[in-house]
Amino acid sequence: MVISAQKLATDTLERRARHIVRTPGLRALDLLWSTGELRSVALVALHLQAVGVSSIGLNVHETGLQFANQAQPCPSLRGRILANALAEHAVVVVPGFFATRPDGTMVSLGRGGSDFSAVLLAIGLCAERCELIKDVPGYFKDDPRRNARAPHLPALSFGEAVRMAERGCELVQPRALRAADEANLPLVIRSMDERAPVSVISRGARRGSAERHDEPVAAEA
Repeated sequence: MVISAQKLATDTLERRARHIVRTPGLRALDLLWSTGELRSVALVALHLQAVGVSSIGLNVHETGLQFANQAQPCPSLRGRILANALAEHAVVVVPGFFATRPDGTMVSLGRGGSDFSAVLLAIGLCAERCELIKDVPGYFKDDPRRNARAPHLPALSFGEAVRMAERGCELVQPRALRAADEANLPLVIRSMDERAPVSVISRGARRGSAERHDEPVAAEA
């Protein structure tokens, strides 16, 4: 499970930083932001343990998303800590939105960066798909929060999803879409409601052809 900070936590932390100094240094800001993700990771792991699920929470460095060098466009999965944790526990909870540089410093991956983290980890773990959990059950032809009758899109191609993102649909980060497309990794976009429909993004997908996926492999929340 790739976990984001709680809603509004990142914005709240940034406002606090800018109250201290008008233009906070990026390294300090990333460090401050990371506390939101780490808090969420610990709380989710604790709640899973409370209901008897074998789980463990990892920090950014343990997760293993790392840039090989300063020029690398995106991080990749490195090290064995995550793989070993998956072998020992039913659920491993990790922070989204962050990776590390070769010198060990943390760096944020931009707004929607947890999508990107989840996709990169799914690729690195050779997962068959990646599930992204949102506050709406996938894609619609119009914003369902403004138009309750907007038709749901059960399946769409990566190209369609990228074009929607370019037109202002912020449901999935464009970098995540492009990385999944390059790796041919299907994305399942869903809400927490297991009875709600889902949208599947894949190569050559035809709208209306999506099938139900009930067992998550790599999920982002």
